[in-house]
Amino acid sequence: MAEVTDADFGAEVLGADLPVLVEFTADWCPPCRQMGPVLTALAAEEGERLKVVQLDVDTNPETTNAYKVLSMPTFMVFRAGEPVKSMVGARPKRRLLAELDEVL
Repeated sequence: MAEVTDADFGAEVLGADLPVLVEFTADWCPPCRQMGPVLTALAAEEGERLKVVQLDVDTNPETTNAYKVLSMPTFMVFRAGEPVKSMVGARPKRRLLAELDEVL
């Protein structure tokens, strides 16, 4: 799964052709680590209709603050450069897919 930074967020997320699921994450966050395999599988299975990336909140404060992310993991779906859905907390893959289907 790709990682994005403050420097490339605009190009990789806001300028993407596909909808993008961004996980705002941190190394010290156990639920974030729990979501790693789920997001890797999601990226592999849904790659033709959804781009999945991670952004480390500790090393990328500009983007984290711009989107007012306070809890980890926070998931945001961006479409055409705009956030269209936000979800907070770890969740099973089936539930995440159901929530994503609402906006994809």
